[in-house]
Amino acid sequence: MNNLKHYGWELALAALLVIEILGFGAANSQMLNINVLLFSTSDFICIGLVALPLTMVIISGGIDISFGSTIGLCAITFGMLFHAGVPLPLAIALTVLAGTVCGLINAALIIYTGINPLVITLGTMYLFGGSALLLSGLAGATGYEGIGGFPDSFTNFANLSVLGLPVPLLFFLFSVLLCWAWLHNTHQGRNVFLTGQNARAAQYSATPVNRTLFLLYAMTGFAASIAAILQVSYFGSARSDLGSAFLMPAITAAVLGGANIYGGSGSILGTALATLLVGFLQQGLQMAGVPNQISSALSGALLIIVVVGRSVSLHRGQIRDWLRRTQAAWLH
Repeated sequence: MNNLKHYGWELALAALLVIEILGFGAANSQMLNINVLLFSTSDFICIGLVALPLTMVIISGGIDISFGSTIGLCAITFGMLFHAGVPLPLAIALTVLAGTVCGLINAALIIYTGINPLVITLGTMYLFGGSALLLSGLAGATGYEGIGGFPDSFTNFANLSVLGLPVPLLFFLFSVLLCWAWLHNTHQGRNVFLTGQNARAAQYSATPVNRTLFLLYAMTGFAASIAAILQVSYFGSARSDLGSAFLMPAITAAVLGGANIYGGSGSILGTALATLLVGFLQQGLQMAGVPNQISSALSGALLIIVVVGRSVSLHRGQIRDWLRRTQAAWLH
């Protein structure tokens, strides 16, 4: 019974996910086809890959809004390396290294300047995005064409299925398991929560706050590089805009999943469920013929509702006292 209470929000998200699928299924029976559901995740599941480490960054009291630009930079880097004659395995390794370095740059700037993470990652978002556009121009990959010419063995990879599940979904499920085990069952994971609850107190208690932040932002950059490689494989071309639509859905998934924007609490399982909830919302609306602009607006509205709801929940004591005082003033 205690476990059910502990996972109350996650159970609510799971129930909403089922209701959402059944609702869209009533409008379009294709949404109730298990194969359509599974393979449609390939269109959005990479959002979840970056939302998982982003959740841990938010729990630590930080934020990273540069991951979309990191994805674009990694995609272009990968394409340029491959077309420069670098063997595919080495190009993948160097791309992963590039994404990780982007995360480490974010962490170093945040830690050693003391500037708000939102401001720092806003700056690096433009830095990484501009670098991706510059590299794209140097490679002659303008517009939506990008860098192509990858071997079929690579471009088919993201469209393969293993045990009946698409490869991107398997990457996501493995990442969920790994992040959940690390965050909720290790000493380093507990340090993330301690840092988010009170960074100064955590430092005084000998918690390696800086090392924790370096690790978290590096994980976000690492995840962005993996998402970039999967996106290049899925679309068959490396483009600088591959991560441009990731920002709002990933933050929505993290916050909707239970990550406290003030730090100190959050849930990997909640983020995983919220990723599917947001993803299938966009898929269902698209299958119903709703324009992308409206589905994006709904995602934004969902984020605002969740943030306001969380804020009200956190300050319900103060709100209750204010209502009592207001009522007493009116009565007198």
